[in-house]
Amino acid sequence: METLELLSIQLTLIAIVLVMHVYIGLHIIRRGLIFSDLALDQLAAFGTIIAVAAGMGYACVASYVFAFIAVLAGSYLLAYVKPRNERVPREAVIGIIYALAFTASLLAADKMSRGGDYVSKTLTGSMLWVTWPLVIVTCAVYIALLFFHYLRREKFLALADEKANIKNVEFWDFLFFLTQGIITVLIVPVAGVLLAYGFLMIPAAIAVMFTEGWLTGMLIGWTSGFIACLAGALTAYRFDLSYGPTLLLFLGFFFFSAMIIRGFVIWRKK
Repeated sequence: METLELLSIQLTLIAIVLVMHVYIGLHIIRRGLIFSDLALDQLAAFGTIIAVAAGMGYACVASYVFAFIAVLAGSYLLAYVKPRNERVPREAVIGIIYALAFTASLLAADKMSRGGDYVSKTLTGSMLWVTWPLVIVTCAVYIALLFFHYLRREKFLALADEKANIKNVEFWDFLFFLTQGIITVLIVPVAGVLLAYGFLMIPAAIAVMFTEGWLTGMLIGWTSGFIACLAGALTAYRFDLSYGPTLLLFLGFFFFSAMIIRGFVIWRKK
């Protein structure tokens, strides 16, 4: 019964998380900002490590505050720092932010007792420590964010349409990246940087192979992502494997399987 309850908590959290992550992932893929979430994930991890270094507990309220401050700064940089030189793509800035955040995390951890363990934990997560209160809080925050995006959907959808005219692009960009940052702050302590990025990017990437629609894309992305995570969670339990890396590998397996299916569909049409 304890195992069943643990799996129920984990799968409920994953089901909730995938809704928002697939939606944001579709935006990111259509805008070509592929590594923006990875940069924010690492900034959240950096904030968490700084909190631990300051004597606060891992995944405590204070560590979430530190992580939020870090992603708030990152959201501002992602929105307002844009190269004016056409030879320097925006993705270069995103990559630099990620590299600096990761390096800063390593430097901070190097001065800590068991710092390497905390770096590893921020990368792979601690899915075994998911609780119902965390699920409830995550659900409430995600519903609020989805409602906000629905109310301002014309602005956010316009950002994904390069031909659309929108005033104050940087401001709406900031709100979009801040949304990413908030969901990152909630998921990184339990899922880790790598799996959090997988939640956001892989199901959305599967979806865009088969549809250009938003609702259909969210349905395909959520379904494929949840089935992959369900298979990963059961495998991790059966063979006593680390949950985060196992789920990420299954998501990757589903992605490459989708590529094969997509290629077969195109071949049949010819």
